[in-house]
Amino acid sequence: MNKEKVTAADIEALLREQENREQREVLMRFFKTGKGQYGEGDEFLGLKVPQTRAVVKEAKGLVSLTEIEKLLYSRWHEVRLAGFLLLVEEMKRNMPKRSDKDDSKKLRRKEVAECYLRHARQANNWDLVDLSAHFVVGPYLRLDEDFNTDTIMRLAESDNLWEQRISIISTFDFIRNGNFAPTLLIADKLISHPHDLIHKAIGWMLREIGKRDLPTLLEYLEQRYMKLPRTSLRYAIERFPESERKFWLNRRYKE
Repeated sequence: MNKEKVTAADIEALLREQENREQREVLMRFFKTGKGQYGEGDEFLGLKVPQTRAVVKEAKGLVSLTEIEKLLYSRWHEVRLAGFLLLVEEMKRNMPKRSDKDDSKKLRRKEVAECYLRHARQANNWDLVDLSAHFVVGPYLRLDEDFNTDTIMRLAESDNLWEQRISIISTFDFIRNGNFAPTLLIADKLISHPHDLIHKAIGWMLREIGKRDLPTLLEYLEQRYMKLPRTSLRYAIERFPESERKFWLNRRYKE
């Protein structure tokens, strides 16, 4: 790669050089790419995530947002992943420091997040969402002095499964910084969602809250355990002692 200017074509070429047909078949089954499945039609080169990350590591900071956008529209899953990981790297490079003397990083964070949100539907499988949303959308919203829930609520109200998953997964950044309200708000919004991928995401985020503040999780469960999908409840209580897991599951289905 030319270290002065890296294009989408450069990155795609490097990834395609590592194509693994045998691994491709495994990934296509794992990510449910068959007809009628959530990943229908997705195409894989057959790369493992560390291979994609290695290319991103070499290219980070050298790829314009215009070129990143091209990656997000590749037919290849791993190339789209590279694009989203490059947005993650751009957000990390522009996190605030005490030594900052102007708003240039703030403006760059806005550009990166807006790029992500414009093309959010290209994160069209759960790994693309889970490896990027809480590193791009989450920090951008949390650091916004005028933060409100409009953006994540708009995503939650979308008719697109992946934007809906982004809405809940992006709140992981808030959880890590001790603010659980956005997660609980979106969990309530999506609590009646029909798809298992949303049920799992809700349960995962609730479990993360419980790791940091068990009383908050218990209070939420007390109020919502009859409404929570079974998968969400099971994920949320996964770290509980077996006796407590049985208590919540039995209670859920006795009442």
